[in-house]
Amino acid sequence: MQIVISLNDQIEDEEVLVIYKANKWSSAEKPEQLLAALRGSHSLVTARISGRLVGIANAISDSHLVVYYPHMLVHPQYQRKGVGRKMMEAMQSRYSSFHQQMLTADGDAIEFYKALGFVRAGKTEPMWIYAGNEH
Repeated sequence: MQIVISLNDQIEDEEVLVIYKANKWSSAEKPEQLLAALRGSHSLVTARISGRLVGIANAISDSHLVVYYPHMLVHPQYQRKGVGRKMMEAMQSRYSSFHQQMLTADGDAIEFYKALGFVRAGKTEPMWIYAGNEH
């Protein structure tokens, strides 16, 4: 199984929605906003196997100091096969020198990100105004 990782790859609407729906992310219920957000990201990373989109991640950044990784999804059929790790390596190839890299993780994703070197941000508390329903 060869995983092809691309930075700022072209994405098709339906292939993206398949991954978001398979992961039960509520942003799939707002496809126009989701796709516009992904396409407007500072960076977009895709993972493909035999041409099929199996993973997607994006970054929002000020281009110099801070980067935030809002989404990283791998189709459930391909999880725990190194896809997410390869996507984050692609992000790190661009952002590893930044002063601050941030993300929000919950559930099983917490241990995944810890394995990649992320730690809890001091005494900070995650806070949001959120219109989703999967958390």
